[in-house]
Amino acid sequence: MITTLLPRWPGWTHLPRDARDVLFLLAVISWTIVPHFAHLPAWCLALTMIVMLWRARVAMANAPLPGRWTLWVVLAVAIGLTFWTYRTLLGKDAGVTLLVMLMVLKTLELRARRDALVVFFLGFFLVLTNFLYAQSLAVAAAMLVSVWGLLTALVLAHMPVGRPAIAQAGTVAAKAALLGAPIMLVLFMLFPRMAPLWAVPQEQLAKSGLSGSLRLGGVAELAVDDSIALRARFTGDGRPAAETLYWRGPALSRFDGREWSRLEPSALSVTQRSSQLEVSGAPISYEVTLEPSRLPMLPLLEATPAREGDAPQLASSLRAFLRPDGQWATERAITERLRFSARAYLAHRQGPFEDDASLRAYTDLPAGYNPRTLAWAAALQRRPDLADATPERFIQAVLEHIRSGFTYTLTPGAYGDDEGRHAVDEFWIDRREGFCEHFSAAFVVIMRALDVPARIVTGYQGADAVTQDGWTIVRNSHAHAWAEVWIAGKGWLRVDPTAAVAPERIRLSQPLRPQLGLVAGTLNAINPELLAELRGTWERVNNRWNQWVLHYSRDDQLDLLQRLGWRSPEWADLAYLLITLLSGGAFAGAAWAWWDRHHRSPWERLSARLARKLTLLGVDVLPHDAPRTLARRVREQFGARGESLAASLEALDAMRYGRAARDRPDRAWWSAFERAASMVSSR
Repeated sequence: MITTLLPRWPGWTHLPRDARDVLFLLAVISWTIVPHFAHLPAWCLALTMIVMLWRARVAMANAPLPGRWTLWVVLAVAIGLTFWTYRTLLGKDAGVTLLVMLMVLKTLELRARRDALVVFFLGFFLVLTNFLYAQSLAVAAAMLVSVWGLLTALVLAHMPVGRPAIAQAGTVAAKAALLGAPIMLVLFMLFPRMAPLWAVPQEQLAKSGLSGSLRLGGVAELAVDDSIALRARFTGDGRPAAETLYWRGPALSRFDGREWSRLEPSALSVTQRSSQLEVSGAPISYEVTLEPSRLPMLPLLEATPAREGDAPQLASSLRAFLRPDGQWATERAITERLRFSARAYLAHRQGPFEDDASLRAYTDLPAGYNPRTLAWAAALQRRPDLADATPERFIQAVLEHIRSGFTYTLTPGAYGDDEGRHAVDEFWIDRREGFCEHFSAAFVVIMRALDVPARIVTGYQGADAVTQDGWTIVRNSHAHAWAEVWIAGKGWLRVDPTAAVAPERIRLSQPLRPQLGLVAGTLNAINPELLAELRGTWERVNNRWNQWVLHYSRDDQLDLLQRLGWRSPEWADLAYLLITLLSGGAFAGAAWAWWDRHHRSPWERLSARLARKLTLLGVDVLPHDAPRTLARRVREQFGARGESLAASLEALDAMRYGRAARDRPDRAWWSAFERAASMVSSR
C-alpha cells in the first residue's frame, strides 16, 4: 500500500537535494515520536502516519504543498479529536497529542528556512516531552539520537549551496554538541534544584507490583516478572543472611472465601490502632532505591520502626507512616523512583501481646467455604497426641503435614470452581501442589479453624546472591507470601510454610524461574553465565544512570561544594559559582569570537596577496571573484602570453573548490604563480 502512495524510489544518491533533506527530517521526527506510541490515541497515530507519508510523497514527486485551508481543516479535526479523547485541551496527554499533530502538520508548510526553523525547535520541544513519561537510560539514548538528527537537519538548512553530504552535516552537528557538552555538564551539576520547579509528575512510571489483595495465583503471576522491584545497600556489618531478608508489604486479614484483603484501621481496637512494635539488638542500616509501584506503600525490611533515626527518610512531599499491622504506608501511590535510608531490627516483636477482642477478626472464616479443609483441621484437633496442644504444637503439626507429599511449583494451574470457591480445599486435599500463597492461605485457614489468630503477609523474600556495585537486587520474582500467627505473650510470629516444602527458596533465596523467551532461552542454553552477565551489565549501567543522573539531588550538589572547599555550603553558593563559571565562559567565548573575527584564514591571506599582484598587472579584481573568473579575465586581457598565469589560477580554483579541496593552499603554488606573473609582466 505504501508503494502506491509514494513514487518509485530512485535511490538515495539520486534524490534532489530538497527531497533528500526533507526525507531525513521526516525520519528524525518519526524516531522522536516512536516512544510516544504507547501514550498517543489510535487516531493520532493514524493521522500522523498519513501526514508523514503525504509529506514524503510531496518531496519525492516535487509536487506542490497543500494550501493553508487544507492545513487549517486538518488542524481543526485534530483539535476536535483531542478534546473528544481527553475532554480537555490542557494537561500532559492532551498537550503532547497536540504537539505531535502541530509538528507533523508543520512539515507540510516547509516553504522557507523560517518554517524549517519552527519544525526544528518544535522537534527539540517534542524530545523533552518524552521525559514526562520515562527517564530511563534507553529513552535518554534514543533522544540523544533525536537531538543529533535535529541538529544535523539544522546544519543542512544553513548550508543552502551545493549538495553537502548528510555525514558532513552530521559531523558538524556532533562537534557543536560536544562543544556545548561542558556547559550542559556545568548546568546539570550546579543549577540549584528548587522544588517544585525541578520535580516533574511521573504518574505514568508506575509498574505492576504487589497488590492490596490476593487471590490464589496472584503472587505466582508477579513472580513471572524478573524486573527489579528495589535495590538495597547495607552499611555497617554488611548484608544479612538471605533467609532473614523479609521485605514486608500488605498484611491481608479479611477473607471472603475467594479473596484476601486488608483490615482497615477502623476495624481494629484502640490498642491496635498504634503499631506495637518492640525491637532489640543491633540495627541494620540500609539504603533503598524503590522502583515505582501501584500501591501507596514501602516494602521495608522487617522490622523497621517508626522512631526517629530508624524510620525511612523521604522527600518532604511524601509522608509515610507505620500501620498497626506492621506495613509502611504512604499517602499516595509510589509513581516515581524513590531513594531513602532506614534502619531495621531482626530481633523484634509485634503486638498486641495480650488477648484483645479485635483479635477475633483474625479467626473469622466465611461460612460455606472449604468444608473439607475445615474438617481436616477438626480431625487434627481430635488427634490424641494433640490433646490440649498449644498453638505452637499445632503449627508444627501442620508444617509436618506440608513436608509429607506437597510440591512447590510456579504453575499449579487454577484452583477452585468457576467462582473461585473451595480453592483451599482443592489445594490442601486433592492436588497438593502450589506456590507460596497457596501454602500460606491454607495454613492461615487451618490456624483460624483451630481458633488461632492468623493472617497472610505479602512482600518480597530474599535477594539476588550477587550484588551489583554494592547494591543488593530484589526482583519481582522474589515476591512472596508468608503467614503470621498470634501467640499470647509473644504477639505476632512469622511462620513461613514455604520453608517446609522448599527450604532452598528461603535459605538460599532461590525463587522459581519462569520459562525464558526464545532469544533468552537460546542464550541460556548456550551459555547461562553469558545471559546472567549481560543482564547484570545492563542493570549495573541502568543503576548508575539512576543514582548518578536521575537521583542527583541538591544534597549531592552541596556535597560537591564541600569537596571543592566550602565549609557550610548553601544553595546560594551554587548560584554564585554557576554565575561565575558561566560569566567566565561567556568572556572566553567573546574573546575567541574577537580573535576569530580578526584572524584571517590562509585562503583569505592568499586572496589578498593575489588581488594585489593581479592589480599590479592591470587585471581588474573584485572581492567576490573566484579564481576561475580571474583566469578568464587574464585570458581576455593577455591572450596567449597569459595562458600559464590563467592555468595557475584554474589550478588554485580546483585546489579550493574541487573534489580534493584543501584546508589551506599549497605553498609551492605561490612560487609557480609568481613565475607565471613575471613572464606576463616581462613581455
